[in-house]
Amino acid sequence: MTPWDPSQYLRFSGQRLRPAVDLLNRIDVEDPVEVYDLGAGAGNVTQLLRTRWPNARITGIDESAEMLAKAAVAAPAITWERADLATWRPPRPADVIYSNAALHWLGDHDRVFPALLSGLKPGGVLAVQLPRNFGAPSHTLITDAVRNGPWREKLEPLLRPNPVAEPSFYFDLLSSRTAALDIWEIEYLQVLQGVDPVKEWVKGSWLVPLLAALDEPDRGRFEARYAARRGQLLISLDRLN
Repeated sequence: MTPWDPSQYLRFSGQRLRPAVDLLNRIDVEDPVEVYDLGAGAGNVTQLLRTRWPNARITGIDESAEMLAKAAVAAPAITWERADLATWRPPRPADVIYSNAALHWLGDHDRVFPALLSGLKPGGVLAVQLPRNFGAPSHTLITDAVRNGPWREKLEPLLRPNPVAEPSFYFDLLSSRTAALDIWEIEYLQVLQGVDPVKEWVKGSWLVPLLAALDEPDRGRFEARYAARRGQLLISLDRLN
């Protein structure tokens, strides 16, 4: 797995938190016993779960050792577990499985979502947020930068098709498997600060595997090529919940 840089990811922690908090506020569970944060990253959202449910057993799961190390330092009272998100299942039936901006890294949603539902207690909640940004300039210009440089042969195989389906796909997949289903989509427009802020935002997520595949000086040149195409201060975040 490509190493993640927690400090880069957390540069825009406030803006990244907003959709996560909105999802958390929609969960109507009073006194859960078992709560799992799937794709916990550096643990900043997991800590909000603990604040919301202080008496629950909170477990944060992620694939990145670097992210989990950061999380464990910040919140040693929470249980942290390194696991493959594609195959992870709760060791104990869950009251809440929460996942913010993580499952879009996986394929096979038609398999993953039903499997997670099967890990819930009766009355349990699966709360998932999926970025649907692939049509936004912040993402389409990644493809443009990849295909217009000497690194094309190396980087083009790393480009991913849009991993998140239309909302109707998830309705058809989940409606017969749930007692109640709520699906909504929100577009967040975030004003970012700093030098090349959109590039720095994406550098903490979608650019990670591309930059890791390059050595200098190509890494710096590719980063500059993307920044030259995307110098704005506004990023559009489309979120499917």
